[in-house]
This record gives sequence, structure tokens and C-alpha cells, in this order.
Amino acid sequence: MMEFSREQRQRYNRHLILDGFGAEAQGRLLQAKVLMVGAGGLGSPVALYLAAAGVGTIGVVDGDTVSITNLQRQVLHSTPDVGRPKVEVARERMLAINPDIQVITYETYLSEANALELIHPYDFVIDGTDNFATKYLVNDACVMLGKAYTMGGISRYSGQLITHVPGSACYRCLFPEPPAQSDVETCAMVGVLGSIAGMLGTVQATECIKYLAGVGDLLTDSLLTFDALSMQWQRYGFAHRDDCALCGTSPTIHELKEYAFQPCKSK
Repeated sequence: MMEFSREQRQRYNRHLILDGFGAEAQGRLLQAKVLMVGAGGLGSPVALYLAAAGVGTIGVVDGDTVSITNLQRQVLHSTPDVGRPKVEVARERMLAINPDIQVITYETYLSEANALELIHPYDFVIDGTDNFATKYLVNDACVMLGKAYTMGGISRYSGQLITHVPGSACYRCLFPEPPAQSDVETCAMVGVLGSIAGMLGTVQATECIKYLAGVGDLLTDSLLTFDALSMQWQRYGFAHRDDCALCGTSPTIHELKEYAFQPCKSK
């Protein structure tokens, strides 16, 4: 079992005394590596809670800079940060919360050219983008590499997320192909209630921590949806598809393909 310093025993005390969690699970967090794709609305609570929980190495991928329109929901960033790279701000905030961790930044966007290389070193991936091109890249690269992930999205007053581990249904089992560009509503077009980014992002952080710590049941083979207007959470089951082009019995997708349109960079 991992040895903890005096400061670590104090910092992670509420995990160490938590029934079913304890020192063994906390040790797993400290030794884990997680990649965040997107440091926006969903990435904000993810970054803060993973840092606070003591996830040992956290990578952050985002090529965007902070804009004033981000501040309504992206609580990782503040007014003086406008114009700064999001990954730079994320690293500062995370290390301010917990200097016990390592934060690696990638000031770039995920692409078919870099996705496999960026994801490969990590144990778990968290997608927080509002970009179908990136979501399919994350899904496809993770399935090809045998990596677990959680993927979230928000729009207007609602949000949804799924979690995948090797062998469970992937994003393409639910949505085999991305929608037509004409059918996509972007965050800039229709708006989003800022606080739901915190609600869905916190669920993503919890899924990640549970997976790394080996506790509880994950949202695999499930779509979790949230409607803020009715304050309703719904969980819908969906099955792994044998005819899935990516993870089925006779896959036809063997390399990454980046879809042309990218409506928004990160929520």
C-alpha cells in the first residue's frame, strides 16, 4: 500500500476515512493519469475536482484562449484571464488547489494527427467539448487504444453524458455517425444555462474518480440526461452493438477520421 506523507494524510483525510474508499483508493488516484479534452464549461469543475481529489497527473488539451463570453459558465477562468490560453489558466488554478499533483498542458486542439499520441499515456479520458468532430475522435481513439472515457455535452437547459470502458458500448453504438452540419445547434447559436455545465461536469469528475478508485458502478451502456427546467435526471440503457463499425464483431473503422465541421471548440 502507498505511503502517505503527513500533509497528504491531512489533505486527503475525508477520502481516507470514507467507508469503501480509504488509503488504497486514494493511492490509486495519486498514481493515475487523466487527460481532459477541453478546459471550458464542463472542463472547469472536472479540473477543480480532479485536482482536489489528488489525481496524480492531469493532462489538459485545449487550443483556445479565454473570452468574456466564456465567463458565464467556465468558472475555471476569471475576468483578468481574458485573452490567456485556457490550458495556462487551468494549470495555475489546479496547482493552486493542490501542488501535490502534476499538470501537463497541450495548447492545441485534438486532431486525427495527434489524438492517438496524446491519449496513449493516460488511464482515463474526459471529453468536455461541444464539437462532434472531437467527440468522435475521442471515442474512436479510446476504443482503438483500449482506454476508458466519459463524454459530456450541454445545450440550452439540458445535458447528457456517457461513460465507456473497454468492452462496453461506445459512442458509435449509440450514434453511429455524426449529424449533418445543418442539424447542429452550437452553443453560440442557442445559448446555454451556465450552471448546468457545473452539474454535468461534476458527474464526469465523479465517474473518473470512481473508475480510478475502483468504487461503485459506472454509467456504462447508459445515456444519462438532465433537464434543468424540470430538474429531472433520466438514465437510458443502450446495448453494445455487434454491428458497430468501430467496436463490433467485424469493425470497418481501423483509423481515425476527423470530420470536417467543428461548430465550437469547448464548452
